[in-house]
Amino acid sequence: MSKAAAKCGISQSAASQHVQEVERRLGVALLDRGKRPLVLTAAGKLYADFCRQVVLREEEFQAALDELKRQAGDTVRVASIYSIGLSEMSRLREAFAARQPAARVEVDYMRPDQIYHAVRNGSADLGLVSYPESSREIAALPWREEEMQVAVPPSHPLANRDQVYPADLNGIEYVAFDEDLTIRRELDRFLRAEGAEVRVTMHFDNIQTIKEAVALGSGASILPARTMQAEIEQGRLVAVPLEAPGLKRPVGILHRRRKKLHPAAQAFLDLLTEDGARKPEPR
Repeated sequence: MSKAAAKCGISQSAASQHVQEVERRLGVALLDRGKRPLVLTAAGKLYADFCRQVVLREEEFQAALDELKRQAGDTVRVASIYSIGLSEMSRLREAFAARQPAARVEVDYMRPDQIYHAVRNGSADLGLVSYPESSREIAALPWREEEMQVAVPPSHPLANRDQVYPADLNGIEYVAFDEDLTIRRELDRFLRAEGAEVRVTMHFDNIQTIKEAVALGSGASILPARTMQAEIEQGRLVAVPLEAPGLKRPVGILHRRRKKLHPAAQAFLDLLTEDGARKPEPR
């Protein structure tokens, strides 16, 4: 009893009182006090075995919990609009793996409003959106500005032009973004200011689907140039520079205010910041 009390950092008296309290609660004797040294009764042996199992399960639980915490700390959860995730994430993942081999990046593709919600409720560490907006809960960091160009299929009359003026778009069939998206409102404002009226044949909520519609001949569109590189290399799209120097798509990084990023998420944010400051390589 003295050795056990010392190991637990309590007095012998306190240890004895604790054992007596357990015996009163269980209604059985755990120790045979008529023998020296003390020995366990049958009930005491049963209780001791139970206690060993409890300690073992607690250790297993703590180990499993620590592993979950470790995995969570090594996983960067990113919510991204389709155009950024599909065109950029493979390259960014490769660069991040070189810096943080033990960490991984999970990407969920969402509409912009869903991305703000995911960052706000903590289900995403970072968000990647166009036309980013800060709020009381969310900080929006500028990442880069993307040049907008006219997207057409190779057979389109504008495909062989070196440059397109806004007036050249007047009356053409046009594949637009959904009306509730900021990029649609910005492009509509630009076309109105330039006096160009297009005929919207269809509209979608993401660049990937718009590119496919344009490639299939459903009309022209105005898209960020860097999102069309794969289709241009495949010969399915042509991107023609648009005479509109101020027409760019701003892209930003979202994170929740007053919440410290875990090390892996901070490392990925640092990579994004460096990548955004770098000029894109010519294709």
